[in-house]
Amino acid sequence: MTEGAGEYDFVVVANRLPVDRVVADDGEVTWRTSPGGLVTALEPVMRQADGAWVGWSGDAGEAPAPFDTDEMRLVPVPLSEEEVATYYEGFSNDTLWPLYHDVIAVPTYHRTWWDAYVRVNRRFAEAAAAQAAPGATVWVQDYQLQLVPAALRELRPDLKIGFFNHIPFPPYELFAQMPWRRQVVEGLLGADLLGFQRQSDANNFLRVCRRLLGIDSRRHRIVVTDSGGAQREVHAAAFPISIDTPAFEELAGRDSVQSRVTEVRFELGAPRKLLLGVDRLDYTKGIMHRLKAYGELLDDGVVDPEDTVFVQVATPSRERVDSYRQLRDEIELAVGRINGEHGTIGRAAVHYLHHNQPREEMSSLYQAADVMLVTALRDGMNLVAKEYAASRLDERGVLVLSEFTGAADELNGSLLVNPHDISDLKRTIAQALQMDEKEQTRRMRQLRRRVRSHDVTRWAEQFLAALESGHGSGTTVSEHAQATAGRS
Repeated sequence: MTEGAGEYDFVVVANRLPVDRVVADDGEVTWRTSPGGLVTALEPVMRQADGAWVGWSGDAGEAPAPFDTDEMRLVPVPLSEEEVATYYEGFSNDTLWPLYHDVIAVPTYHRTWWDAYVRVNRRFAEAAAAQAAPGATVWVQDYQLQLVPAALRELRPDLKIGFFNHIPFPPYELFAQMPWRRQVVEGLLGADLLGFQRQSDANNFLRVCRRLLGIDSRRHRIVVTDSGGAQREVHAAAFPISIDTPAFEELAGRDSVQSRVTEVRFELGAPRKLLLGVDRLDYTKGIMHRLKAYGELLDDGVVDPEDTVFVQVATPSRERVDSYRQLRDEIELAVGRINGEHGTIGRAAVHYLHHNQPREEMSSLYQAADVMLVTALRDGMNLVAKEYAASRLDERGVLVLSEFTGAADELNGSLLVNPHDISDLKRTIAQALQMDEKEQTRRMRQLRRRVRSHDVTRWAEQFLAALESGHGSGTTVSEHAQATAGRS
């Protein structure tokens, strides 16, 4: 028996647990499964392997005791108020997030934030090591936990360790700005397999390894020497994440949702055409760019507010971070200006929704939208684009997609755009609004084929199979060529 080993053959380590805490009126606390795609993809694996999930509960202070739900063992990791501010809001979201998204906002570097990041990552690694059975598979998720693989390998060298980065990985020239760049790379190299959204992200990581550590890489394979002198291989490859396509199709087909689609179109003034944006409120999503483009189309007379309406859903995010509060103010000012100049009583040019929407309402909006605007300035994947395609049972609608999203590598059938080029964005929106139904159907069928054949279950299966085999093969060159052939 490995010293300190637990009983679970499969362990997921993520910043958050896959459940949300619900407090009833009488004070009773229950836990509700989160609706995210990661949970959906891993639930069958967790049940089959009798797995454990290590993560933060979302509340500062003492963590609840480990508990079982939906045939999973959930192991909460505690974070103090100070650690929420320094590890999470600070280093994770005000240092790493802007740096990894091409410095759209300027990263902030504080040594106290870094110290908290190191401390919390070690705590997550210790919690995972205590749950994992001898020789178990541990899958670490995302940029908040980049030091966990190496810490886990130090504690439990018997484990098979995978890591998946859900956001972009920056080029060397940007990554090199971080004072703790070497420690982060060495932390990641504790894994056996590193998964990225795009091949370009994997290539960026490999180049960082060459430039910072002088480690050569061949065919996405890196040979590293552990502290004990033993050599092992680390593989880095692209594994584009996806969505639970059958669940989105089932939801879209419900009678209640179909009735709501008709209501949405009526409420927005059918037969007006609907432009839709759905994003977390974040400066990487390009919301201001699409508002500027839409406002100019109205100013130029290319789009008539009597014929077209724009709905922007912006889910609240990181409300305590200054840059996010500033972005919200800028968006609300822009919406007010457009409506002030082009709206009429009872007929707004832009509807701005800054609150969470139920899944049923989102499905209805997807199906009511004539044009979906996904104009992120930088995005690891962007699952909204895939959700839109999965929801379009009628094979109608047009997806305008930023070329700076991971989804752009896969979603042949979209209209690709450079969101920084407002003139190009305006032309593409106008093209989408004027597209005939035959062309819409041709393109939407291509989109739907992709999200059906590459759903979130296949993503998880491919990653775990590669980790198990030790070959580290992700998206192949031929698969990438098929996905991108004939893109417009």
